Formats: sequence, structure tokens, C-alpha cells
Amino acid sequence: MALVARRHDRLVALATEIETAGGTALAITADITDRGQAQGAVARTVERFGRLDILVNNAGLMLLGPVVGANPDEWDRMIAINAQGLLYTTHAALPHLLKAAEDGPRQVADIVNISSIAGRVAWNGYGVYNMTKFGVNGFTEALRQEVTKRHVRVGVLEPGGVDTELASHNNADIRNQIIEPFVEQTEILAAKDIADAVAYMVTRPRHAAVSELWIMPTDQA
Repeated sequence: MALVARRHDRLVALATEIETAGGTALAITADITDRGQAQGAVARTVERFGRLDILVNNAGLMLLGPVVGANPDEWDRMIAINAQGLLYTTHAALPHLLKAAEDGPRQVADIVNISSIAGRVAWNGYGVYNMTKFGVNGFTEALRQEVTKRHVRVGVLEPGGVDTELASHNNADIRNQIIEPFVEQTEILAAKDIADAVAYMVTRPRHAAVSELWIMPTDQA
């Protein structure tokens, strides 16, 4: 498994966990919003493992707030990570995924783009974030139609509220006014729930694809 992110220390810690559990991990420090770094990360992965069978695009940033009075620099960051980074990484990986589907041992390759229910439902204050996630969903569906006959399965995973660092960059006012009311009204998914859903999508039989998967917390009461 190749792990690609900007935070080197976090990457090394995750790679160590995988190695301790008996797996093999490659930690690649890169910023996928830079097209050259995204291409380099894919190239290093293929060089290390010989092929690329599965691509999971999970980079995300959620900066909320109204359009009036907003900071456009935050829009740029969010669009770069949620949309451009996904596009750059997918473009770099796709030739290798097509090759894996053609002559690899699985005879199929997978792309899973982690989006959000915000890619289907809009809320006040989520406008630009909604735009990026609607874009992810549209791109995923178009790509699925483009490559599905070549045995590259493309799916989108749309979680409900998730307890990750996705929204941690919002200021206190936004957390109090928009995020906390949402958290109070719903159960929250853990990162493990996302990982389990991805595993479900990519371990299906060769001709069984999951093009769209919503995951929401169940009531445990």
C-alpha cells in the first residue's frame, strides 16, 4: 500500500502500523494539488510495487461559511484539494489502472473517490464545499462510463458526518454556528467506518461494481 499526503510524520506512523500488522507500506510525502507531485507519487508507487490496482482518493478539506463576506483564499484551497488534486492523481494513475485491469492478477482495477452526502444535498453555509463535492460526484460518474468496459470500476463513497480532521480548519464561529448544530442532530461516523466501506467496494467479485455507496450511522438504541 502506498500512502500519499503532505504530513510526513503522520505518514510514517501509519506506514509503521501497516508494517506491524504484517503489510507492506510506502510513505510518500507529496502535495497532490501540485500536478507534478501527484504524478511523481504515482510513479514512485508503480516503481515500488510494479503495478497499481486500486486508487482511493480521500483528500478533503471542508471550509464552511456564507458566500457574502467569505475569504476567497479558502475557496481556492478547498477547490484545489477537493477537485484539482483528485483530478491530477486520477489522471496520473489511470494508465496504470487500465494496464492492471488488462493483464494484472485481479483482471480488474478500482477507483474509489470519497465524496460526501454534501455531493447530493445542499445546505446553507456549505455552498462552495457543496460545489466541490457535486463536482466530485459528476466527475466520478462520467469517468465510470468512460472506463467501465475496460474493467476499471469507478465508484463514489458518500459518508454522512465523519469524525476526522476534515472540518478542523474552520474557525470557532463557523464550528459553533454550522458544524456543532449538525453534529448534535446526527450520529457521527468514525474513520474506520470509511475504511470498511472502501474495503467493501474494492473486494467485490470482478463483475460486481459499487458505483455509489452512501454510509450513514445506524441507530444503536
